[in-house]
Amino acid sequence: MKKIYFVVLSICGFYQLYGQSENVEKKDLILKEQKSYAARMVAYNINPNTLNYDLQYQRMDVSLDPADYNISGKVTSHFKPNQSMGSIYFDLANPLTVSQVQYHGVDLVFEQLPTKELKIDFPSSLPANVTDSLTIHYSGQPPTNNGAFSTGSQSGVLTLATLNEPYGAQDWFPTKQSMNDKIDRFDFKITTPSQYSVAANGKFMSETILPSGQKLTFWRTMYPTPAYLIALSITNFVKLNDTIGNPPFPFVNYLYPSTANDPGLMANINWTKQVMETFESYFGLYPFRDEKYGHMEFHYNGTCMEHQTMSSMSSWGKRVIAHELAHQWFGDKVTCGAWNDIWLNEGFATFGEHLSNEKLLMTNSEFMNYLASEKNYITSAPGGSTYVSDADLGNIGTIFSGRLTYSKGGYVVRMIKWILGDTTFYQAIKDYHARPNLAYNYAKTTDLNNSLLQSTGKDFTEFFNDWIYGQGYPTYDIKWKQAGNQITFKVSQTQSHSSVSFFEMPLPIKVNGTNGEVAYFALNNTINDQFFTESVSFPVSSVEFNYELQILEKDSQVNQDNTLSTKEFSVDDFSLYPNPAKNELYVKGIKKPIEFMIYFMDGKLIRKSIYQPNKPIDISELTPGTYILTIKDKNIKFLKH
Repeated sequence: MKKIYFVVLSICGFYQLYGQSENVEKKDLILKEQKSYAARMVAYNINPNTLNYDLQYQRMDVSLDPADYNISGKVTSHFKPNQSMGSIYFDLANPLTVSQVQYHGVDLVFEQLPTKELKIDFPSSLPANVTDSLTIHYSGQPPTNNGAFSTGSQSGVLTLATLNEPYGAQDWFPTKQSMNDKIDRFDFKITTPSQYSVAANGKFMSETILPSGQKLTFWRTMYPTPAYLIALSITNFVKLNDTIGNPPFPFVNYLYPSTANDPGLMANINWTKQVMETFESYFGLYPFRDEKYGHMEFHYNGTCMEHQTMSSMSSWGKRVIAHELAHQWFGDKVTCGAWNDIWLNEGFATFGEHLSNEKLLMTNSEFMNYLASEKNYITSAPGGSTYVSDADLGNIGTIFSGRLTYSKGGYVVRMIKWILGDTTFYQAIKDYHARPNLAYNYAKTTDLNNSLLQSTGKDFTEFFNDWIYGQGYPTYDIKWKQAGNQITFKVSQTQSHSSVSFFEMPLPIKVNGTNGEVAYFALNNTINDQFFTESVSFPVSSVEFNYELQILEKDSQVNQDNTLSTKEFSVDDFSLYPNPAKNELYVKGIKKPIEFMIYFMDGKLIRKSIYQPNKPIDISELTPGTYILTIKDKNIKFLKH
């Protein structure tokens, strides 16, 4: 989760700027980060030249010194061809020079291409489905303008660290960056001057002082990892080894001495234990328990990144700690399968902030204020898609949009929770990242939809069309009238952007009585100017809409209207004709468009659509039998012959 600086300030800086206009300093920080990433952003998710093999294992044996902006050594890769192939490609930046490629004791012919690729030719074609390996020897200065590989300092001590997202891994080692193939296992064997320690993904294996006086550090991860989440950080760390979770597993923090000596920062770092317990309760067990979770400090000021098993941190606010931890489930275990779908990483991690704020950090009124600031930020412009189009993949501000990718993405997850209810939602989310085809793999929005359908029986296709692929938000005009023990609502909706013709949503309604009574309703709003009638057993004093900010909307109005009439839209006397019917069916007594459903007798939904008055419903595709047509909870049986 590489944040543009607007998000860095709002997350790492405790959201101090929410609700405020953009100031000059913030705009300057955004421009700095955009410049940092623009040079390496390219408009592709998959390098087609690397699709013919599965990268199963990489071992990095390199020498690094924070005093020397350079990398040298070798990377051994184990791969399995999925078809016969005479050559293999790796992604590798051109400033790095390959000196030798070894294959079963033989030097292979290779070529470094202008496309930042290393092409290696085999003596003869390799057979499909047989694991093989080779070793690439290389050295050089990684590109200085991209920031994936960087040196710096802290308290006068030199540092070296990496930050790959989205396409920076190739800047310092030969790998496969395509968003369809995780590296199944990865070993770091890093040689440094002896005064330094190395933090990295996975499980700490050993530290050895070599005869040369240098130090060899060995880390290993056995979990599949995208290339952009491979990371390390080097300096004179204070190493803190603890446990976290229940049952416990390692909690490992590699911190600058100044941080380790700061009681306030250490209190926040130790708070990770509390948020881990909360996330495990709601999201499921931490996905990398066999190795660790922890943090490694690095010098990318204002930036934090969810590197798998060990987040890289430059600040220690509780909300950013929660955000990066949530990424271990959403972004690391299940990774967006294309940068177009990066909201699956950032939206769910932002929802992790929602959860930590709600359960741990805020009172209810504070949480409502937080949600209101998020909602206002999201609706501060009428358009913008959470899904990143192919045309925008070169626009770093769109991919890492604080308003759309992070905040709106997080609110979309909150709305799914509202639609499903807490219990069903959290179980469905646990199911999502546990599915065999998605766990430790890649996912797209359609995969999330399919998983939700499998878990809940509810199809979110239209919801995602509106809220992820579409743009904007609705504004509601809700009128209500009480007559005896019934309250009638008329709901009208306008949309901020033409890409969405109508937002179908259950609407949260709170009805307040004159003596403190309360009733809650979810009005299933499927068409414009829709009427609803509900029962209440008390005199109504007021009606509240979106009372806990369950959904996105802006400038909506709720007003009592005692002139409201339901005669124009009654379904009390509707009937079907002809019945039995052959190819067409009419509905009598309906004067306005209204949603209808057709079910088999066993309750299985066949069709959901809008009935237009005086126009027939085509039932020609139905097989002969008995069916039920439902309009506004009123059912009529009909026969198809």
